[in-house]
Amino acid sequence: MRQSRPATLFGAGQIEQVAAHVAMDEAELVVVDNNLTPVQQSNLEKAWNAKVIDRTGLILEIFGERAATAEGRLQVELAHLDYQAGRLVRSWTHLERQRGGFGFLGGPGETQIEADRRMIRDRMSRIRRELEQVTRTRGLHRARRQRAPWPVIALVGYTNAGKSTLFNRLTGAEVLAQDMLFATLDPTMRQISLPGIDKAILSDTVGFVSDLPHQLIAAFRATLEEVLSADLILHVRDIAHPDTDAQKADVLDVLGELGALPAGIDGNEAGPAVIEVWNKADLIADPDHRAAIEERAEREGNVVIVSALSGEGVADLQRAMADLLGKGHRRYEIAVDPANGAALAWLHAHGEVVDQDVAEDGTILASVRLDPADWERFSRQFAPAIHRC
Repeated sequence: MRQSRPATLFGAGQIEQVAAHVAMDEAELVVVDNNLTPVQQSNLEKAWNAKVIDRTGLILEIFGERAATAEGRLQVELAHLDYQAGRLVRSWTHLERQRGGFGFLGGPGETQIEADRRMIRDRMSRIRRELEQVTRTRGLHRARRQRAPWPVIALVGYTNAGKSTLFNRLTGAEVLAQDMLFATLDPTMRQISLPGIDKAILSDTVGFVSDLPHQLIAAFRATLEEVLSADLILHVRDIAHPDTDAQKADVLDVLGELGALPAGIDGNEAGPAVIEVWNKADLIADPDHRAAIEERAEREGNVVIVSALSGEGVADLQRAMADLLGKGHRRYEIAVDPANGAALAWLHAHGEVVDQDVAEDGTILASVRLDPADWERFSRQFAPAIHRC
C-alpha cells in the first residue's frame, strides 16, 4: 500500500508521470480526488506547472455554479471562504509586502496576508449573521408547520439519485431535475395528498456525497435541518448504481452528523420513520438482477421499488407513506345526518372512510380512520350534526 507524502501526497514517480501527461495535453487544471493541505497544493502546482484543486475545491466550485437563491449563494460563499482562509499562503505571491504602520513606534504594520485574512473573517461574520436570520425565519416557518396538523416528508439521498424527479412526480412540480451532481441546492416544499391524508408537505433537499466537506455541512445546516423536523424520511437510492450500498452509508453518515438518523439505525429509536425508495428500476434490464433486487427489498422491509421517470411503483410508495404516517390514526364509528354533506366531504378529504352504510332512518353510518387531532377538529366543526356510535 502506497504511503502518502506530507509534502506532495504522491511519490516522486507518480508526480513525474502526471507532469508528463500535463505537458503532453497542455492541461491548465489538475483535479485530485483527495483533500490536499495548502502546502501539498502549492507544491503540486509548482511540480506540474498547472492549477491544482482537490476534492473539496471541486465540490465547492460545483455548488457555486448550482446556487440559485440568495440563501444558497451565501451558504456556498461561506463554505468557500472557510476553505480559502487556510490557503492564503498558497494564493498570494506578495506575502513579503507590508502596509505602512500607524503605531507609535512606526512598526512594520500588517502584512498583506494578515489583511486578507482579516477581510475574510469580517466577510464570514457578516454572512453568518445573515444566515442566522435565515435560520430564525426557517425555524418560525417550521414551528408554524408543526402547529398545523400536516405531516412533513423529507427526501434525502446521494446526489443524482433521482430525488428531484421523484419530487416532481409526486407533486406535479417542475423542480430542476437533471443528470448532474448537486442539481438541487435550495430546499423546495410542496403540498401533496396521500390515501387517507388530504395534505402533507414534501421537502426536496440537497444531495449528499461521500466525504462531504465539513465546510458545506456547516454552511448548509440551516437547509438540512428541514430533515430534523420531518415526520417521515424518504431515502432515495439509485438502485441501478454499482456503489448503491456505499452511497447509502455516506448518506447515513451525513444524517448522523446532523443528529437526524432515522429510527432503527444504529440503535436510534427517536428519529423519524424512514422508507427506502429504490429508484431507477427502469435501468435494470436483466430479469435475474431485477428478481434479486425484489427479493432483497422484501427481505429488508420498508422498501419500495420505483422508477420516478416512468411512474412505476409510485402508487405503491404513496400507499406506504400513508400507512406509516397513519400509524397513529384511530378508527371512529360515526353517525352523520344525510343532509350534512359537508361533514361527509370533510371525512373523505381528511381521513380514510373504511366502511359506510345507511341506517333505516337514513342516517349514514361511517367507519373512519382519523388522526386524533383531526378528530378533534371534526368534532368541533360538526358537533351538532354527528355523534359517535
